[in-house]
Amino acid sequence: MKIRIYNTLTRGKSIFEPIDEKNVRLYVCGPTVYGFPHLGNARPVIIFDVLFRLMRYIYGSNHVTYVRNITDIDDKINADAAVKFPHLPLNQAIRQFTRKTATQYQNDMKQLGCLDPTHQPRATDFILPRTDEKFDMVSMIRQLIDRNHAYIAHGKEGREILFRINSMVDYGSLSKRSLKEQKAGIRIPVESHKENPFDFVLWKESTEKEPGWTATFGCEEIRGRPGWHIECSAMTCAYLGKVFDIHGGGLDLMFPHHENELAQSRCCFGTKVMANVWMHNSLLRVDGKKMSKSLGNFHTVHEILSTPKIGGRYWPGAVIRLAMLMTHYREPIDFNLNRLQEAENILTKIMRRVSGHQREILDQLFLDDLANDLNTTTYLKRMLSQNIRPGMLYAAAEFIGLNLSKSNTDIDIKRIIQIRLNLIAKKKWVKADRIRDYLLDRGIKLKDSKDSENGERITKWEIN
Repeated sequence: MKIRIYNTLTRGKSIFEPIDEKNVRLYVCGPTVYGFPHLGNARPVIIFDVLFRLMRYIYGSNHVTYVRNITDIDDKINADAAVKFPHLPLNQAIRQFTRKTATQYQNDMKQLGCLDPTHQPRATDFILPRTDEKFDMVSMIRQLIDRNHAYIAHGKEGREILFRINSMVDYGSLSKRSLKEQKAGIRIPVESHKENPFDFVLWKESTEKEPGWTATFGCEEIRGRPGWHIECSAMTCAYLGKVFDIHGGGLDLMFPHHENELAQSRCCFGTKVMANVWMHNSLLRVDGKKMSKSLGNFHTVHEILSTPKIGGRYWPGAVIRLAMLMTHYREPIDFNLNRLQEAENILTKIMRRVSGHQREILDQLFLDDLANDLNTTTYLKRMLSQNIRPGMLYAAAEFIGLNLSKSNTDIDIKRIIQIRLNLIAKKKWVKADRIRDYLLDRGIKLKDSKDSENGERITKWEIN
């Protein structure tokens, strides 16, 4: 079975041919764990989780390596870590500060039905040379300097190691932005210490109050911190090699992040490509607008899962996942209350139809839909066909991560039941009845009884 994927690098769809079928290699840019993950962070995780599942099915679960990094060094992280943990050395404070947000990210992604990647490296673990000989950022920067692709410059805020843009003839091949076109429309000030205004930072000298790692480059020792782009280049090589199969991420990362990743890696290793295939999911908007705290439409995954944030209620992870998959990954999403309600109605219909049935072996037609550039929209239409057997529907839902087992749905329903019990305890009967009716409309019947020992109300549920 072959997969056809739209490759951003070639701007066309072609059959995916892995470098090694016994080790298919996929990398996706993960979050900067400054705060809890938001809806925009969730979309690529869900999309590439479906791709991961498909590849595991085709090539075998032991023959796919999926790496998704965690960026745990950032100017905002650095500043807040210093304030929150002033008694710790700043490098330790950063790890302490990001522990909660990184843990929340993992928990939220599991709530959305996502499998764990094979590896989830932290950027701060790959700055200096390692004892296990995995590649690192400092070694990569040294090699770029040796190959004349990077240079040390003295800026206003200290020394910087910059990538020499002019050393790469075809810079801009991914985003299709040539240097000539960029220079013609330049709107940024030309900094005197840069050979080219588009030269970007690989390493930046730190002040005493900023986090830093001491490394020697040529004959200069510079206590500093890495630029953003070099992080992913080092971690991809550490786990996937100099050239690997697929690099994924959001469309907003294509330039400059992915473009600069590609430039660093190719120039460092002298390869024609960094990844054979580049996949980009389109952007997410909320109620037709860019998600922003100032507009009041900024939503974290945790809020939607646990707080009445959109439409006055929380939404289960399976509903959020389905709402994402209802649109093809290369098309923009307008995330809103109507979309969530539609996804919930679809999920309820699926649960009603599969109740009491066993999973079947997934039909090839479903696999063909996903193999056609992850066409989840066609896949879902096929799922909702009246002709599909309940057992096949069960298999199709679970293949894309919609876990319909009672153990998974029970978590969300228990929370709703507890809210109802709290209302009953306060004698708010009308609101309690609304919750009962709400669940009944979705095929979930509540059964009230009393505990034989203490006489307290007990509520159980079943699929109606």
